[in-house]
Amino acid sequence: MDSSADPSGEVQGLRLVRAFLSLPPEKRAQVIAFVEDLMRAHVRPDDCREASPDH
Repeated sequence: MDSSADPSGEVQGLRLVRAFLSLPPEKRAQVIAFVEDLMRAHVRPDDCREASPDH
């Protein structure tokens, strides 16, 4: 872990992970689908090619 990282940001991140893991599986799937939709809406097509595993 980076010692210069903001501790309050780390704590918030851990809380988000804990909250996500405490959700039932169907709710987790909804959260993942929502985040994927957000990513698709904000990522340009050129950016997708770079992250593609088959390139």
